Order: sequence, then C-alpha cells, then structure tokens
Amino acid sequence: MAVLEPRDTGVTDDPEVPSVGEVEEGVLGRSYRALSIGIVSVVLLIAFEATAVGTAMPVAARELDGVALYAFAFSGYFTTSLFGMVLAGQWADRRGPLGALTAGIAGFGAGLLLSGTAGAMWLFILGRAVQGFGGGLVIVALYVVVGRAYPERLRPAIMAAFAAGWVVPSIVGPLAAGAVTEHLGWRWVFVGIPVLVVFPLVLALPQIRRRAGGPVHAIAGRASFDRRRIRLALGISLGAGLLQYAAQDLRPLSLLPGLAGVALLVPAVLGLLPRGTYRAARGLPSVVLLRGVAAGSFVAAESFVPLMLVTQRGLSPTLAGFSLAAGGGTWALGSWVQSRARAEPYRERLMTGGMVLVAAAIAAAPSVLIDSVPVWTVAVAWGFGCFGMGLVISSSSVLLLQLSAPEEAGTNSAALQISDGLSNAVLLAGGGAAFAALGGGTVSHTVSEASGSQHPVAFAAVFLPMAGVALLGAWVTTRLHARTGSSCI
Repeated sequence: MAVLEPRDTGVTDDPEVPSVGEVEEGVLGRSYRALSIGIVSVVLLIAFEATAVGTAMPVAARELDGVALYAFAFSGYFTTSLFGMVLAGQWADRRGPLGALTAGIAGFGAGLLLSGTAGAMWLFILGRAVQGFGGGLVIVALYVVVGRAYPERLRPAIMAAFAAGWVVPSIVGPLAAGAVTEHLGWRWVFVGIPVLVVFPLVLALPQIRRRAGGPVHAIAGRASFDRRRIRLALGISLGAGLLQYAAQDLRPLSLLPGLAGVALLVPAVLGLLPRGTYRAARGLPSVVLLRGVAAGSFVAAESFVPLMLVTQRGLSPTLAGFSLAAGGGTWALGSWVQSRARAEPYRERLMTGGMVLVAAAIAAAPSVLIDSVPVWTVAVAWGFGCFGMGLVISSSSVLLLQLSAPEEAGTNSAALQISDGLSNAVLLAGGGAAFAALGGGTVSHTVSEASGSQHPVAFAAVFLPMAGVALLGAWVTTRLHARTGSSCI
C-alpha cells in the first residue's frame, strides 16, 4: 500500500546507512563523493548520447539506405525502454539496483556498438532497440540508488545534479556530433561513447554495492519476478510501437495496428501505473500523472520547434537548434531552486508555477508564425519553459521517493518513467497526426521571405493543444498530497 505521508526510503536497519557523523555532509562530501560523481557521470553520458544521436541519425539512415525506416530508429529505442523500466523496477526491489544498473549500462553500450557497426538499416534499428532496453534499466536503477543511498534531505540536491548533467550535452552535444560526423563519420558518434562508460562504472559500482546493494528486507524472500507485470510490460511496449506506426502512416489500413496498439496499451497502463492515476487521485497517482503530463506536452511541442523555425522563418538547422540551447541552463537552474532547503515548504506551489510557465512557453512559441514577431521570442519563451520543467521534473522525482515505501521504490520509479515515456509517445503521435492531417507534411525544408509561412495552422494544431495539456498539469499539482486526515489509498 502506498503511504502518502513522507518517509525516508532508505533501508534504515542496514549497517551501511550513513551515520550521525555523516548527516551534515552534502552530495559531494567525503561519504558520497565517489557515488555522486559516478552516477552523475552515467547521466552525463546518456545525455550526451541523446543530444548527439539526432545529429548523426539522418546521415546514418541515408548511408544505410534506410530513410523510409528513419522514424523506427527512434521508436525502437522508446518501445524497448518501456519494458526495461518495468523489469528494472522488479529487479531492483527484489535483488537491489546493482544488477539492473550494470546490465543496463552493458546493454546501452552493446546497442551503441551494434548501431555503430551496422551494415544495414534493420541492424541499426536493432541496435537502437537494445540500447533502449539498457537505457530503461539504467534510469530506474538510478532512482532506486538515490532512494536507498541518500538521506531524504540530499535527494533534491542529487536530482538537481542529474538535471545539471544535461546542460553541457544540450549545448555542445549536437555541435560535437556534427563535427565528428563530418570529419570522422557518423559511426564514431555511436562507437566512441561505450569506452567512456568505464570511468563511472569503476567509481560508482563499489559505492552502490556498499550503500544500496541487496533486496529490501520486507521483500527479501520474494526473489521471483511478478510475471503479470512482465506480461503487461511486453503489452505496453508492443502497444506503443503499434500506435507510433499507425500515427506515422495515415492510410485507412493503419487504423488496424492503431486499434491493436490501444487494445494492448489500455490494460497495460491500468495495471502498471498506480491505481487512480488516470483520475488524478491524490498522492502518488497524481505525482505519476503529473510527470507524464509535463514531459509529454513539453517534449511533443519541443520536437516541432526546430522544424517551425527552419521551414517558417528560414533559419538554418544550426541556428534553430541553438535557439533551444539556453534551455539546458535554465532547466538546471529550476532544478537547483527546488533543491534548496528553504524551497521545501513551497514545493507544490513551485510546481504549480512551473507548469504555468511551461504552458505559457508552449503557447508563445507559435507566435513566430507571424512575420513581425522576432524569432528570438522562441528562445526567450523556451528558456522560461525549461525553468518550469526544472522545477517540476526534479520535484516529481523527490516526491515519488517520499511517497514510496522502501520495498516499492523500484516499482514506483518504473511507473514514473513509464508515465514519462508513454506520454511522450502518445502526445507525439497525436500531434504528428494532426500536423500531417493539416498539410504539415508538405512543408519545404526552407522558406523564403517572399513565400511566407507554409501551413501555419498545422503548427498551431500542435502547440496550442499541448499548452492546454500543460495547463491541466497545473491543476494536477494541487493534488500531490492527501487531504488532512487521509493517510493512504
């Protein structure tokens, strides 16, 4: 049963729990330094790969004669990561996060190598799928490590460090990947990263083994996995893949895989997310729902910003990408603000304000479809939106660990990531379908000043609904804790 009163999710009867003398240390204090640097380095490498791979992907698809399968190189990663998230939650709760994290990093690296050495597009997509499975294992295992190895007062700070780990990659990742692709070839973007994983592994694994290894005592006797949840995980992965395929192919025949995807997704989502998530029940269900609403609306909108700037305002792809670069810094700033001890009593208000900023940024972005509006408006708006996301995403992670019993930390962390990833797919699919249906698929790659905007309604049909979804998230932030006198769901 998920308890709604905040609690420390560390294994309190473990002799390796930090002693009283360690209480005043920060995440970079002597007791936590190696662990913090190690796990943040893992996040840094994943972030660099995520921001760099988009630059190399078009070249890879063209050289492998697989442009027609381009979208599946992205969706393949996503669908397998959902399964990895559920498996990691089960694995970490029953046997500790060390095995899931090690296997995840190994899978992530193996997928990169497979894609980087692929001689055909189907092998490239297979590598992305292996990589996604490993990434799903890693992200959930890291959350469990945070819940077990750090006292509650330090969790906002380490979550802020995770966010900060995305700043440099978001700025230099595309530029570095472009230079590597141009001078060395796209394959080096993939095969060069696995070598860099060795350092964080050597640094962090001994600390994880000491501070967060082994099962929680409450479920130590339940070593086997929950087969029903594994089946639901397979269902959610397959369903998401079918739904994405249907959204990319608007022919009437594509309704069949789309309906099959929905039929698989609905029972899987109801079974894997906390009861009451879909109706924003107070406490943990609303935390999980908020994560999906925030991430899905923001990512779906952000995916169309560079395309809008290139096709409607004539910016180069490099300038369009740099228009979003400042967002990495403001996202980290928002995450840092929520990590301050003085912010703790106001966490829910900060999250409400964050979602309002996200909604405002998304709504302001399509204003550049009007020629008289300066293009830098998007950069300014997106900076504020990323600040709001920094407040919301890190805080939702902190609240999830507060509201989770030790033996449920892995399963609940998996639910949070599933909500995040699944909403990305569903809202991207919906936004993409609306964009294509209104003629967005026929916009040219450049636009001259004389020709003006092409199909502005198609872009507005993406941004404005996503702004509405973000406003819904502002309401969900008012339901993150139980009413006075309520203790459980």
